[in-house]
Amino acid sequence: MKELKCPQCGCTFSVDEADYALLLNQVKNSEFESELAHRLHEIEQNRQAQQQAEQARLAAEQKAAQAQMQIQLQSLQAQLQQAEQNKQLAVAQVRQQATEAYMRKEQELASVRTQMDAQLKSAQEQIAYYKDLKLRLSTKMVGETLEQHCATEFARIRPLFPNAYFEKDNEVVEGTKGDFVFRDSSEDGVEYISIMFEMKNENDETATKHKNEDFLAKLDADRKKKNCEYAVLVSMLEPESELYNGGIVDMTHRYEKMYVIRPQFFVPLITLLCQTSRKTVEAKRELALIKRQQIDVTNFEEKLAAFKDGFTRNVRLANDRFSDAIDEIDKTIAHLTKVRENLIKSGDNLNAADKKLQEVTVKRLTYGNPTMKAKFDEAQQHEDKE
Repeated sequence: MKELKCPQCGCTFSVDEADYALLLNQVKNSEFESELAHRLHEIEQNRQAQQQAEQARLAAEQKAAQAQMQIQLQSLQAQLQQAEQNKQLAVAQVRQQATEAYMRKEQELASVRTQMDAQLKSAQEQIAYYKDLKLRLSTKMVGETLEQHCATEFARIRPLFPNAYFEKDNEVVEGTKGDFVFRDSSEDGVEYISIMFEMKNENDETATKHKNEDFLAKLDADRKKKNCEYAVLVSMLEPESELYNGGIVDMTHRYEKMYVIRPQFFVPLITLLCQTSRKTVEAKRELALIKRQQIDVTNFEEKLAAFKDGFTRNVRLANDRFSDAIDEIDKTIAHLTKVRENLIKSGDNLNAADKKLQEVTVKRLTYGNPTMKAKFDEAQQHEDKE
């Protein structure tokens, strides 16, 4: 048995173990529930206090964030305005530079065009001159014989060769003869050059067309029969041949001291051969003296070989100069054509650059930068709300 005392009246009473356990359990449950309710109330108060504090903190942070965002927005707007101003300034500068470059280019192009026009005009005049010369020569050959033409041309330069002999070859030797024989001597009568000329002309209407090759063997034989040093075929045959139209053609690989020329090279070849052969006069004098004194002719042969080499070189140089002149005309025309193409391409590039300049925008400048694009979009939305 257990004795219990009432807290109200102070009376004591006895209870068995079962009743005591029941009463004790009721007391514990009542105290637990009271304590639990008290604890729950404290927890709720603490939660509400924390919630209010959190709300106050969040409100403060939100206000601070809004203030910071406003500052950033204002900064971005200022940057945007500055970027726009910089863009406009850059565009203006680029346009100014492009305009200045274009104007400079136009002045340069004008100068190039002037030079090009002058060169082209000069080239065209030279081409026209040679075409006209060829036409006049061809026309002249049809109107009169080639022999008459060559005789007239030599008469023009006769004062340069006061001791020269230039006549028709009327002496038939072994059934053949040449057209003209040219001989010239020094002042003391020493012959230093002799040329057998053969002239061949053929109209376009001629049915049977001959070639220069057809007359070389006979010309070489006539040269030897008349004891001439050189043989020259003045020919209008094969008018389309680049070989014969190119200048003086050296045929010495086929026949000794033989050349084929067009009529316009008749006088230049005589002058060239005479200038070269005059250098052999002294050698011939020495040869005569050597023969009289029965001295070895080795030195003379060496000088003669040197003369042959020098003459061959002079002929080659004359051919090269004529060919170079024609090549230079062709190169000038090709160069001027290339310059014109480059000028056209330069104008196209300037137009393309101006077109790209006109297409510059803020959107293109911010392309590929999502952060800046988002900032610009947000600033644009803010401006739209305002």
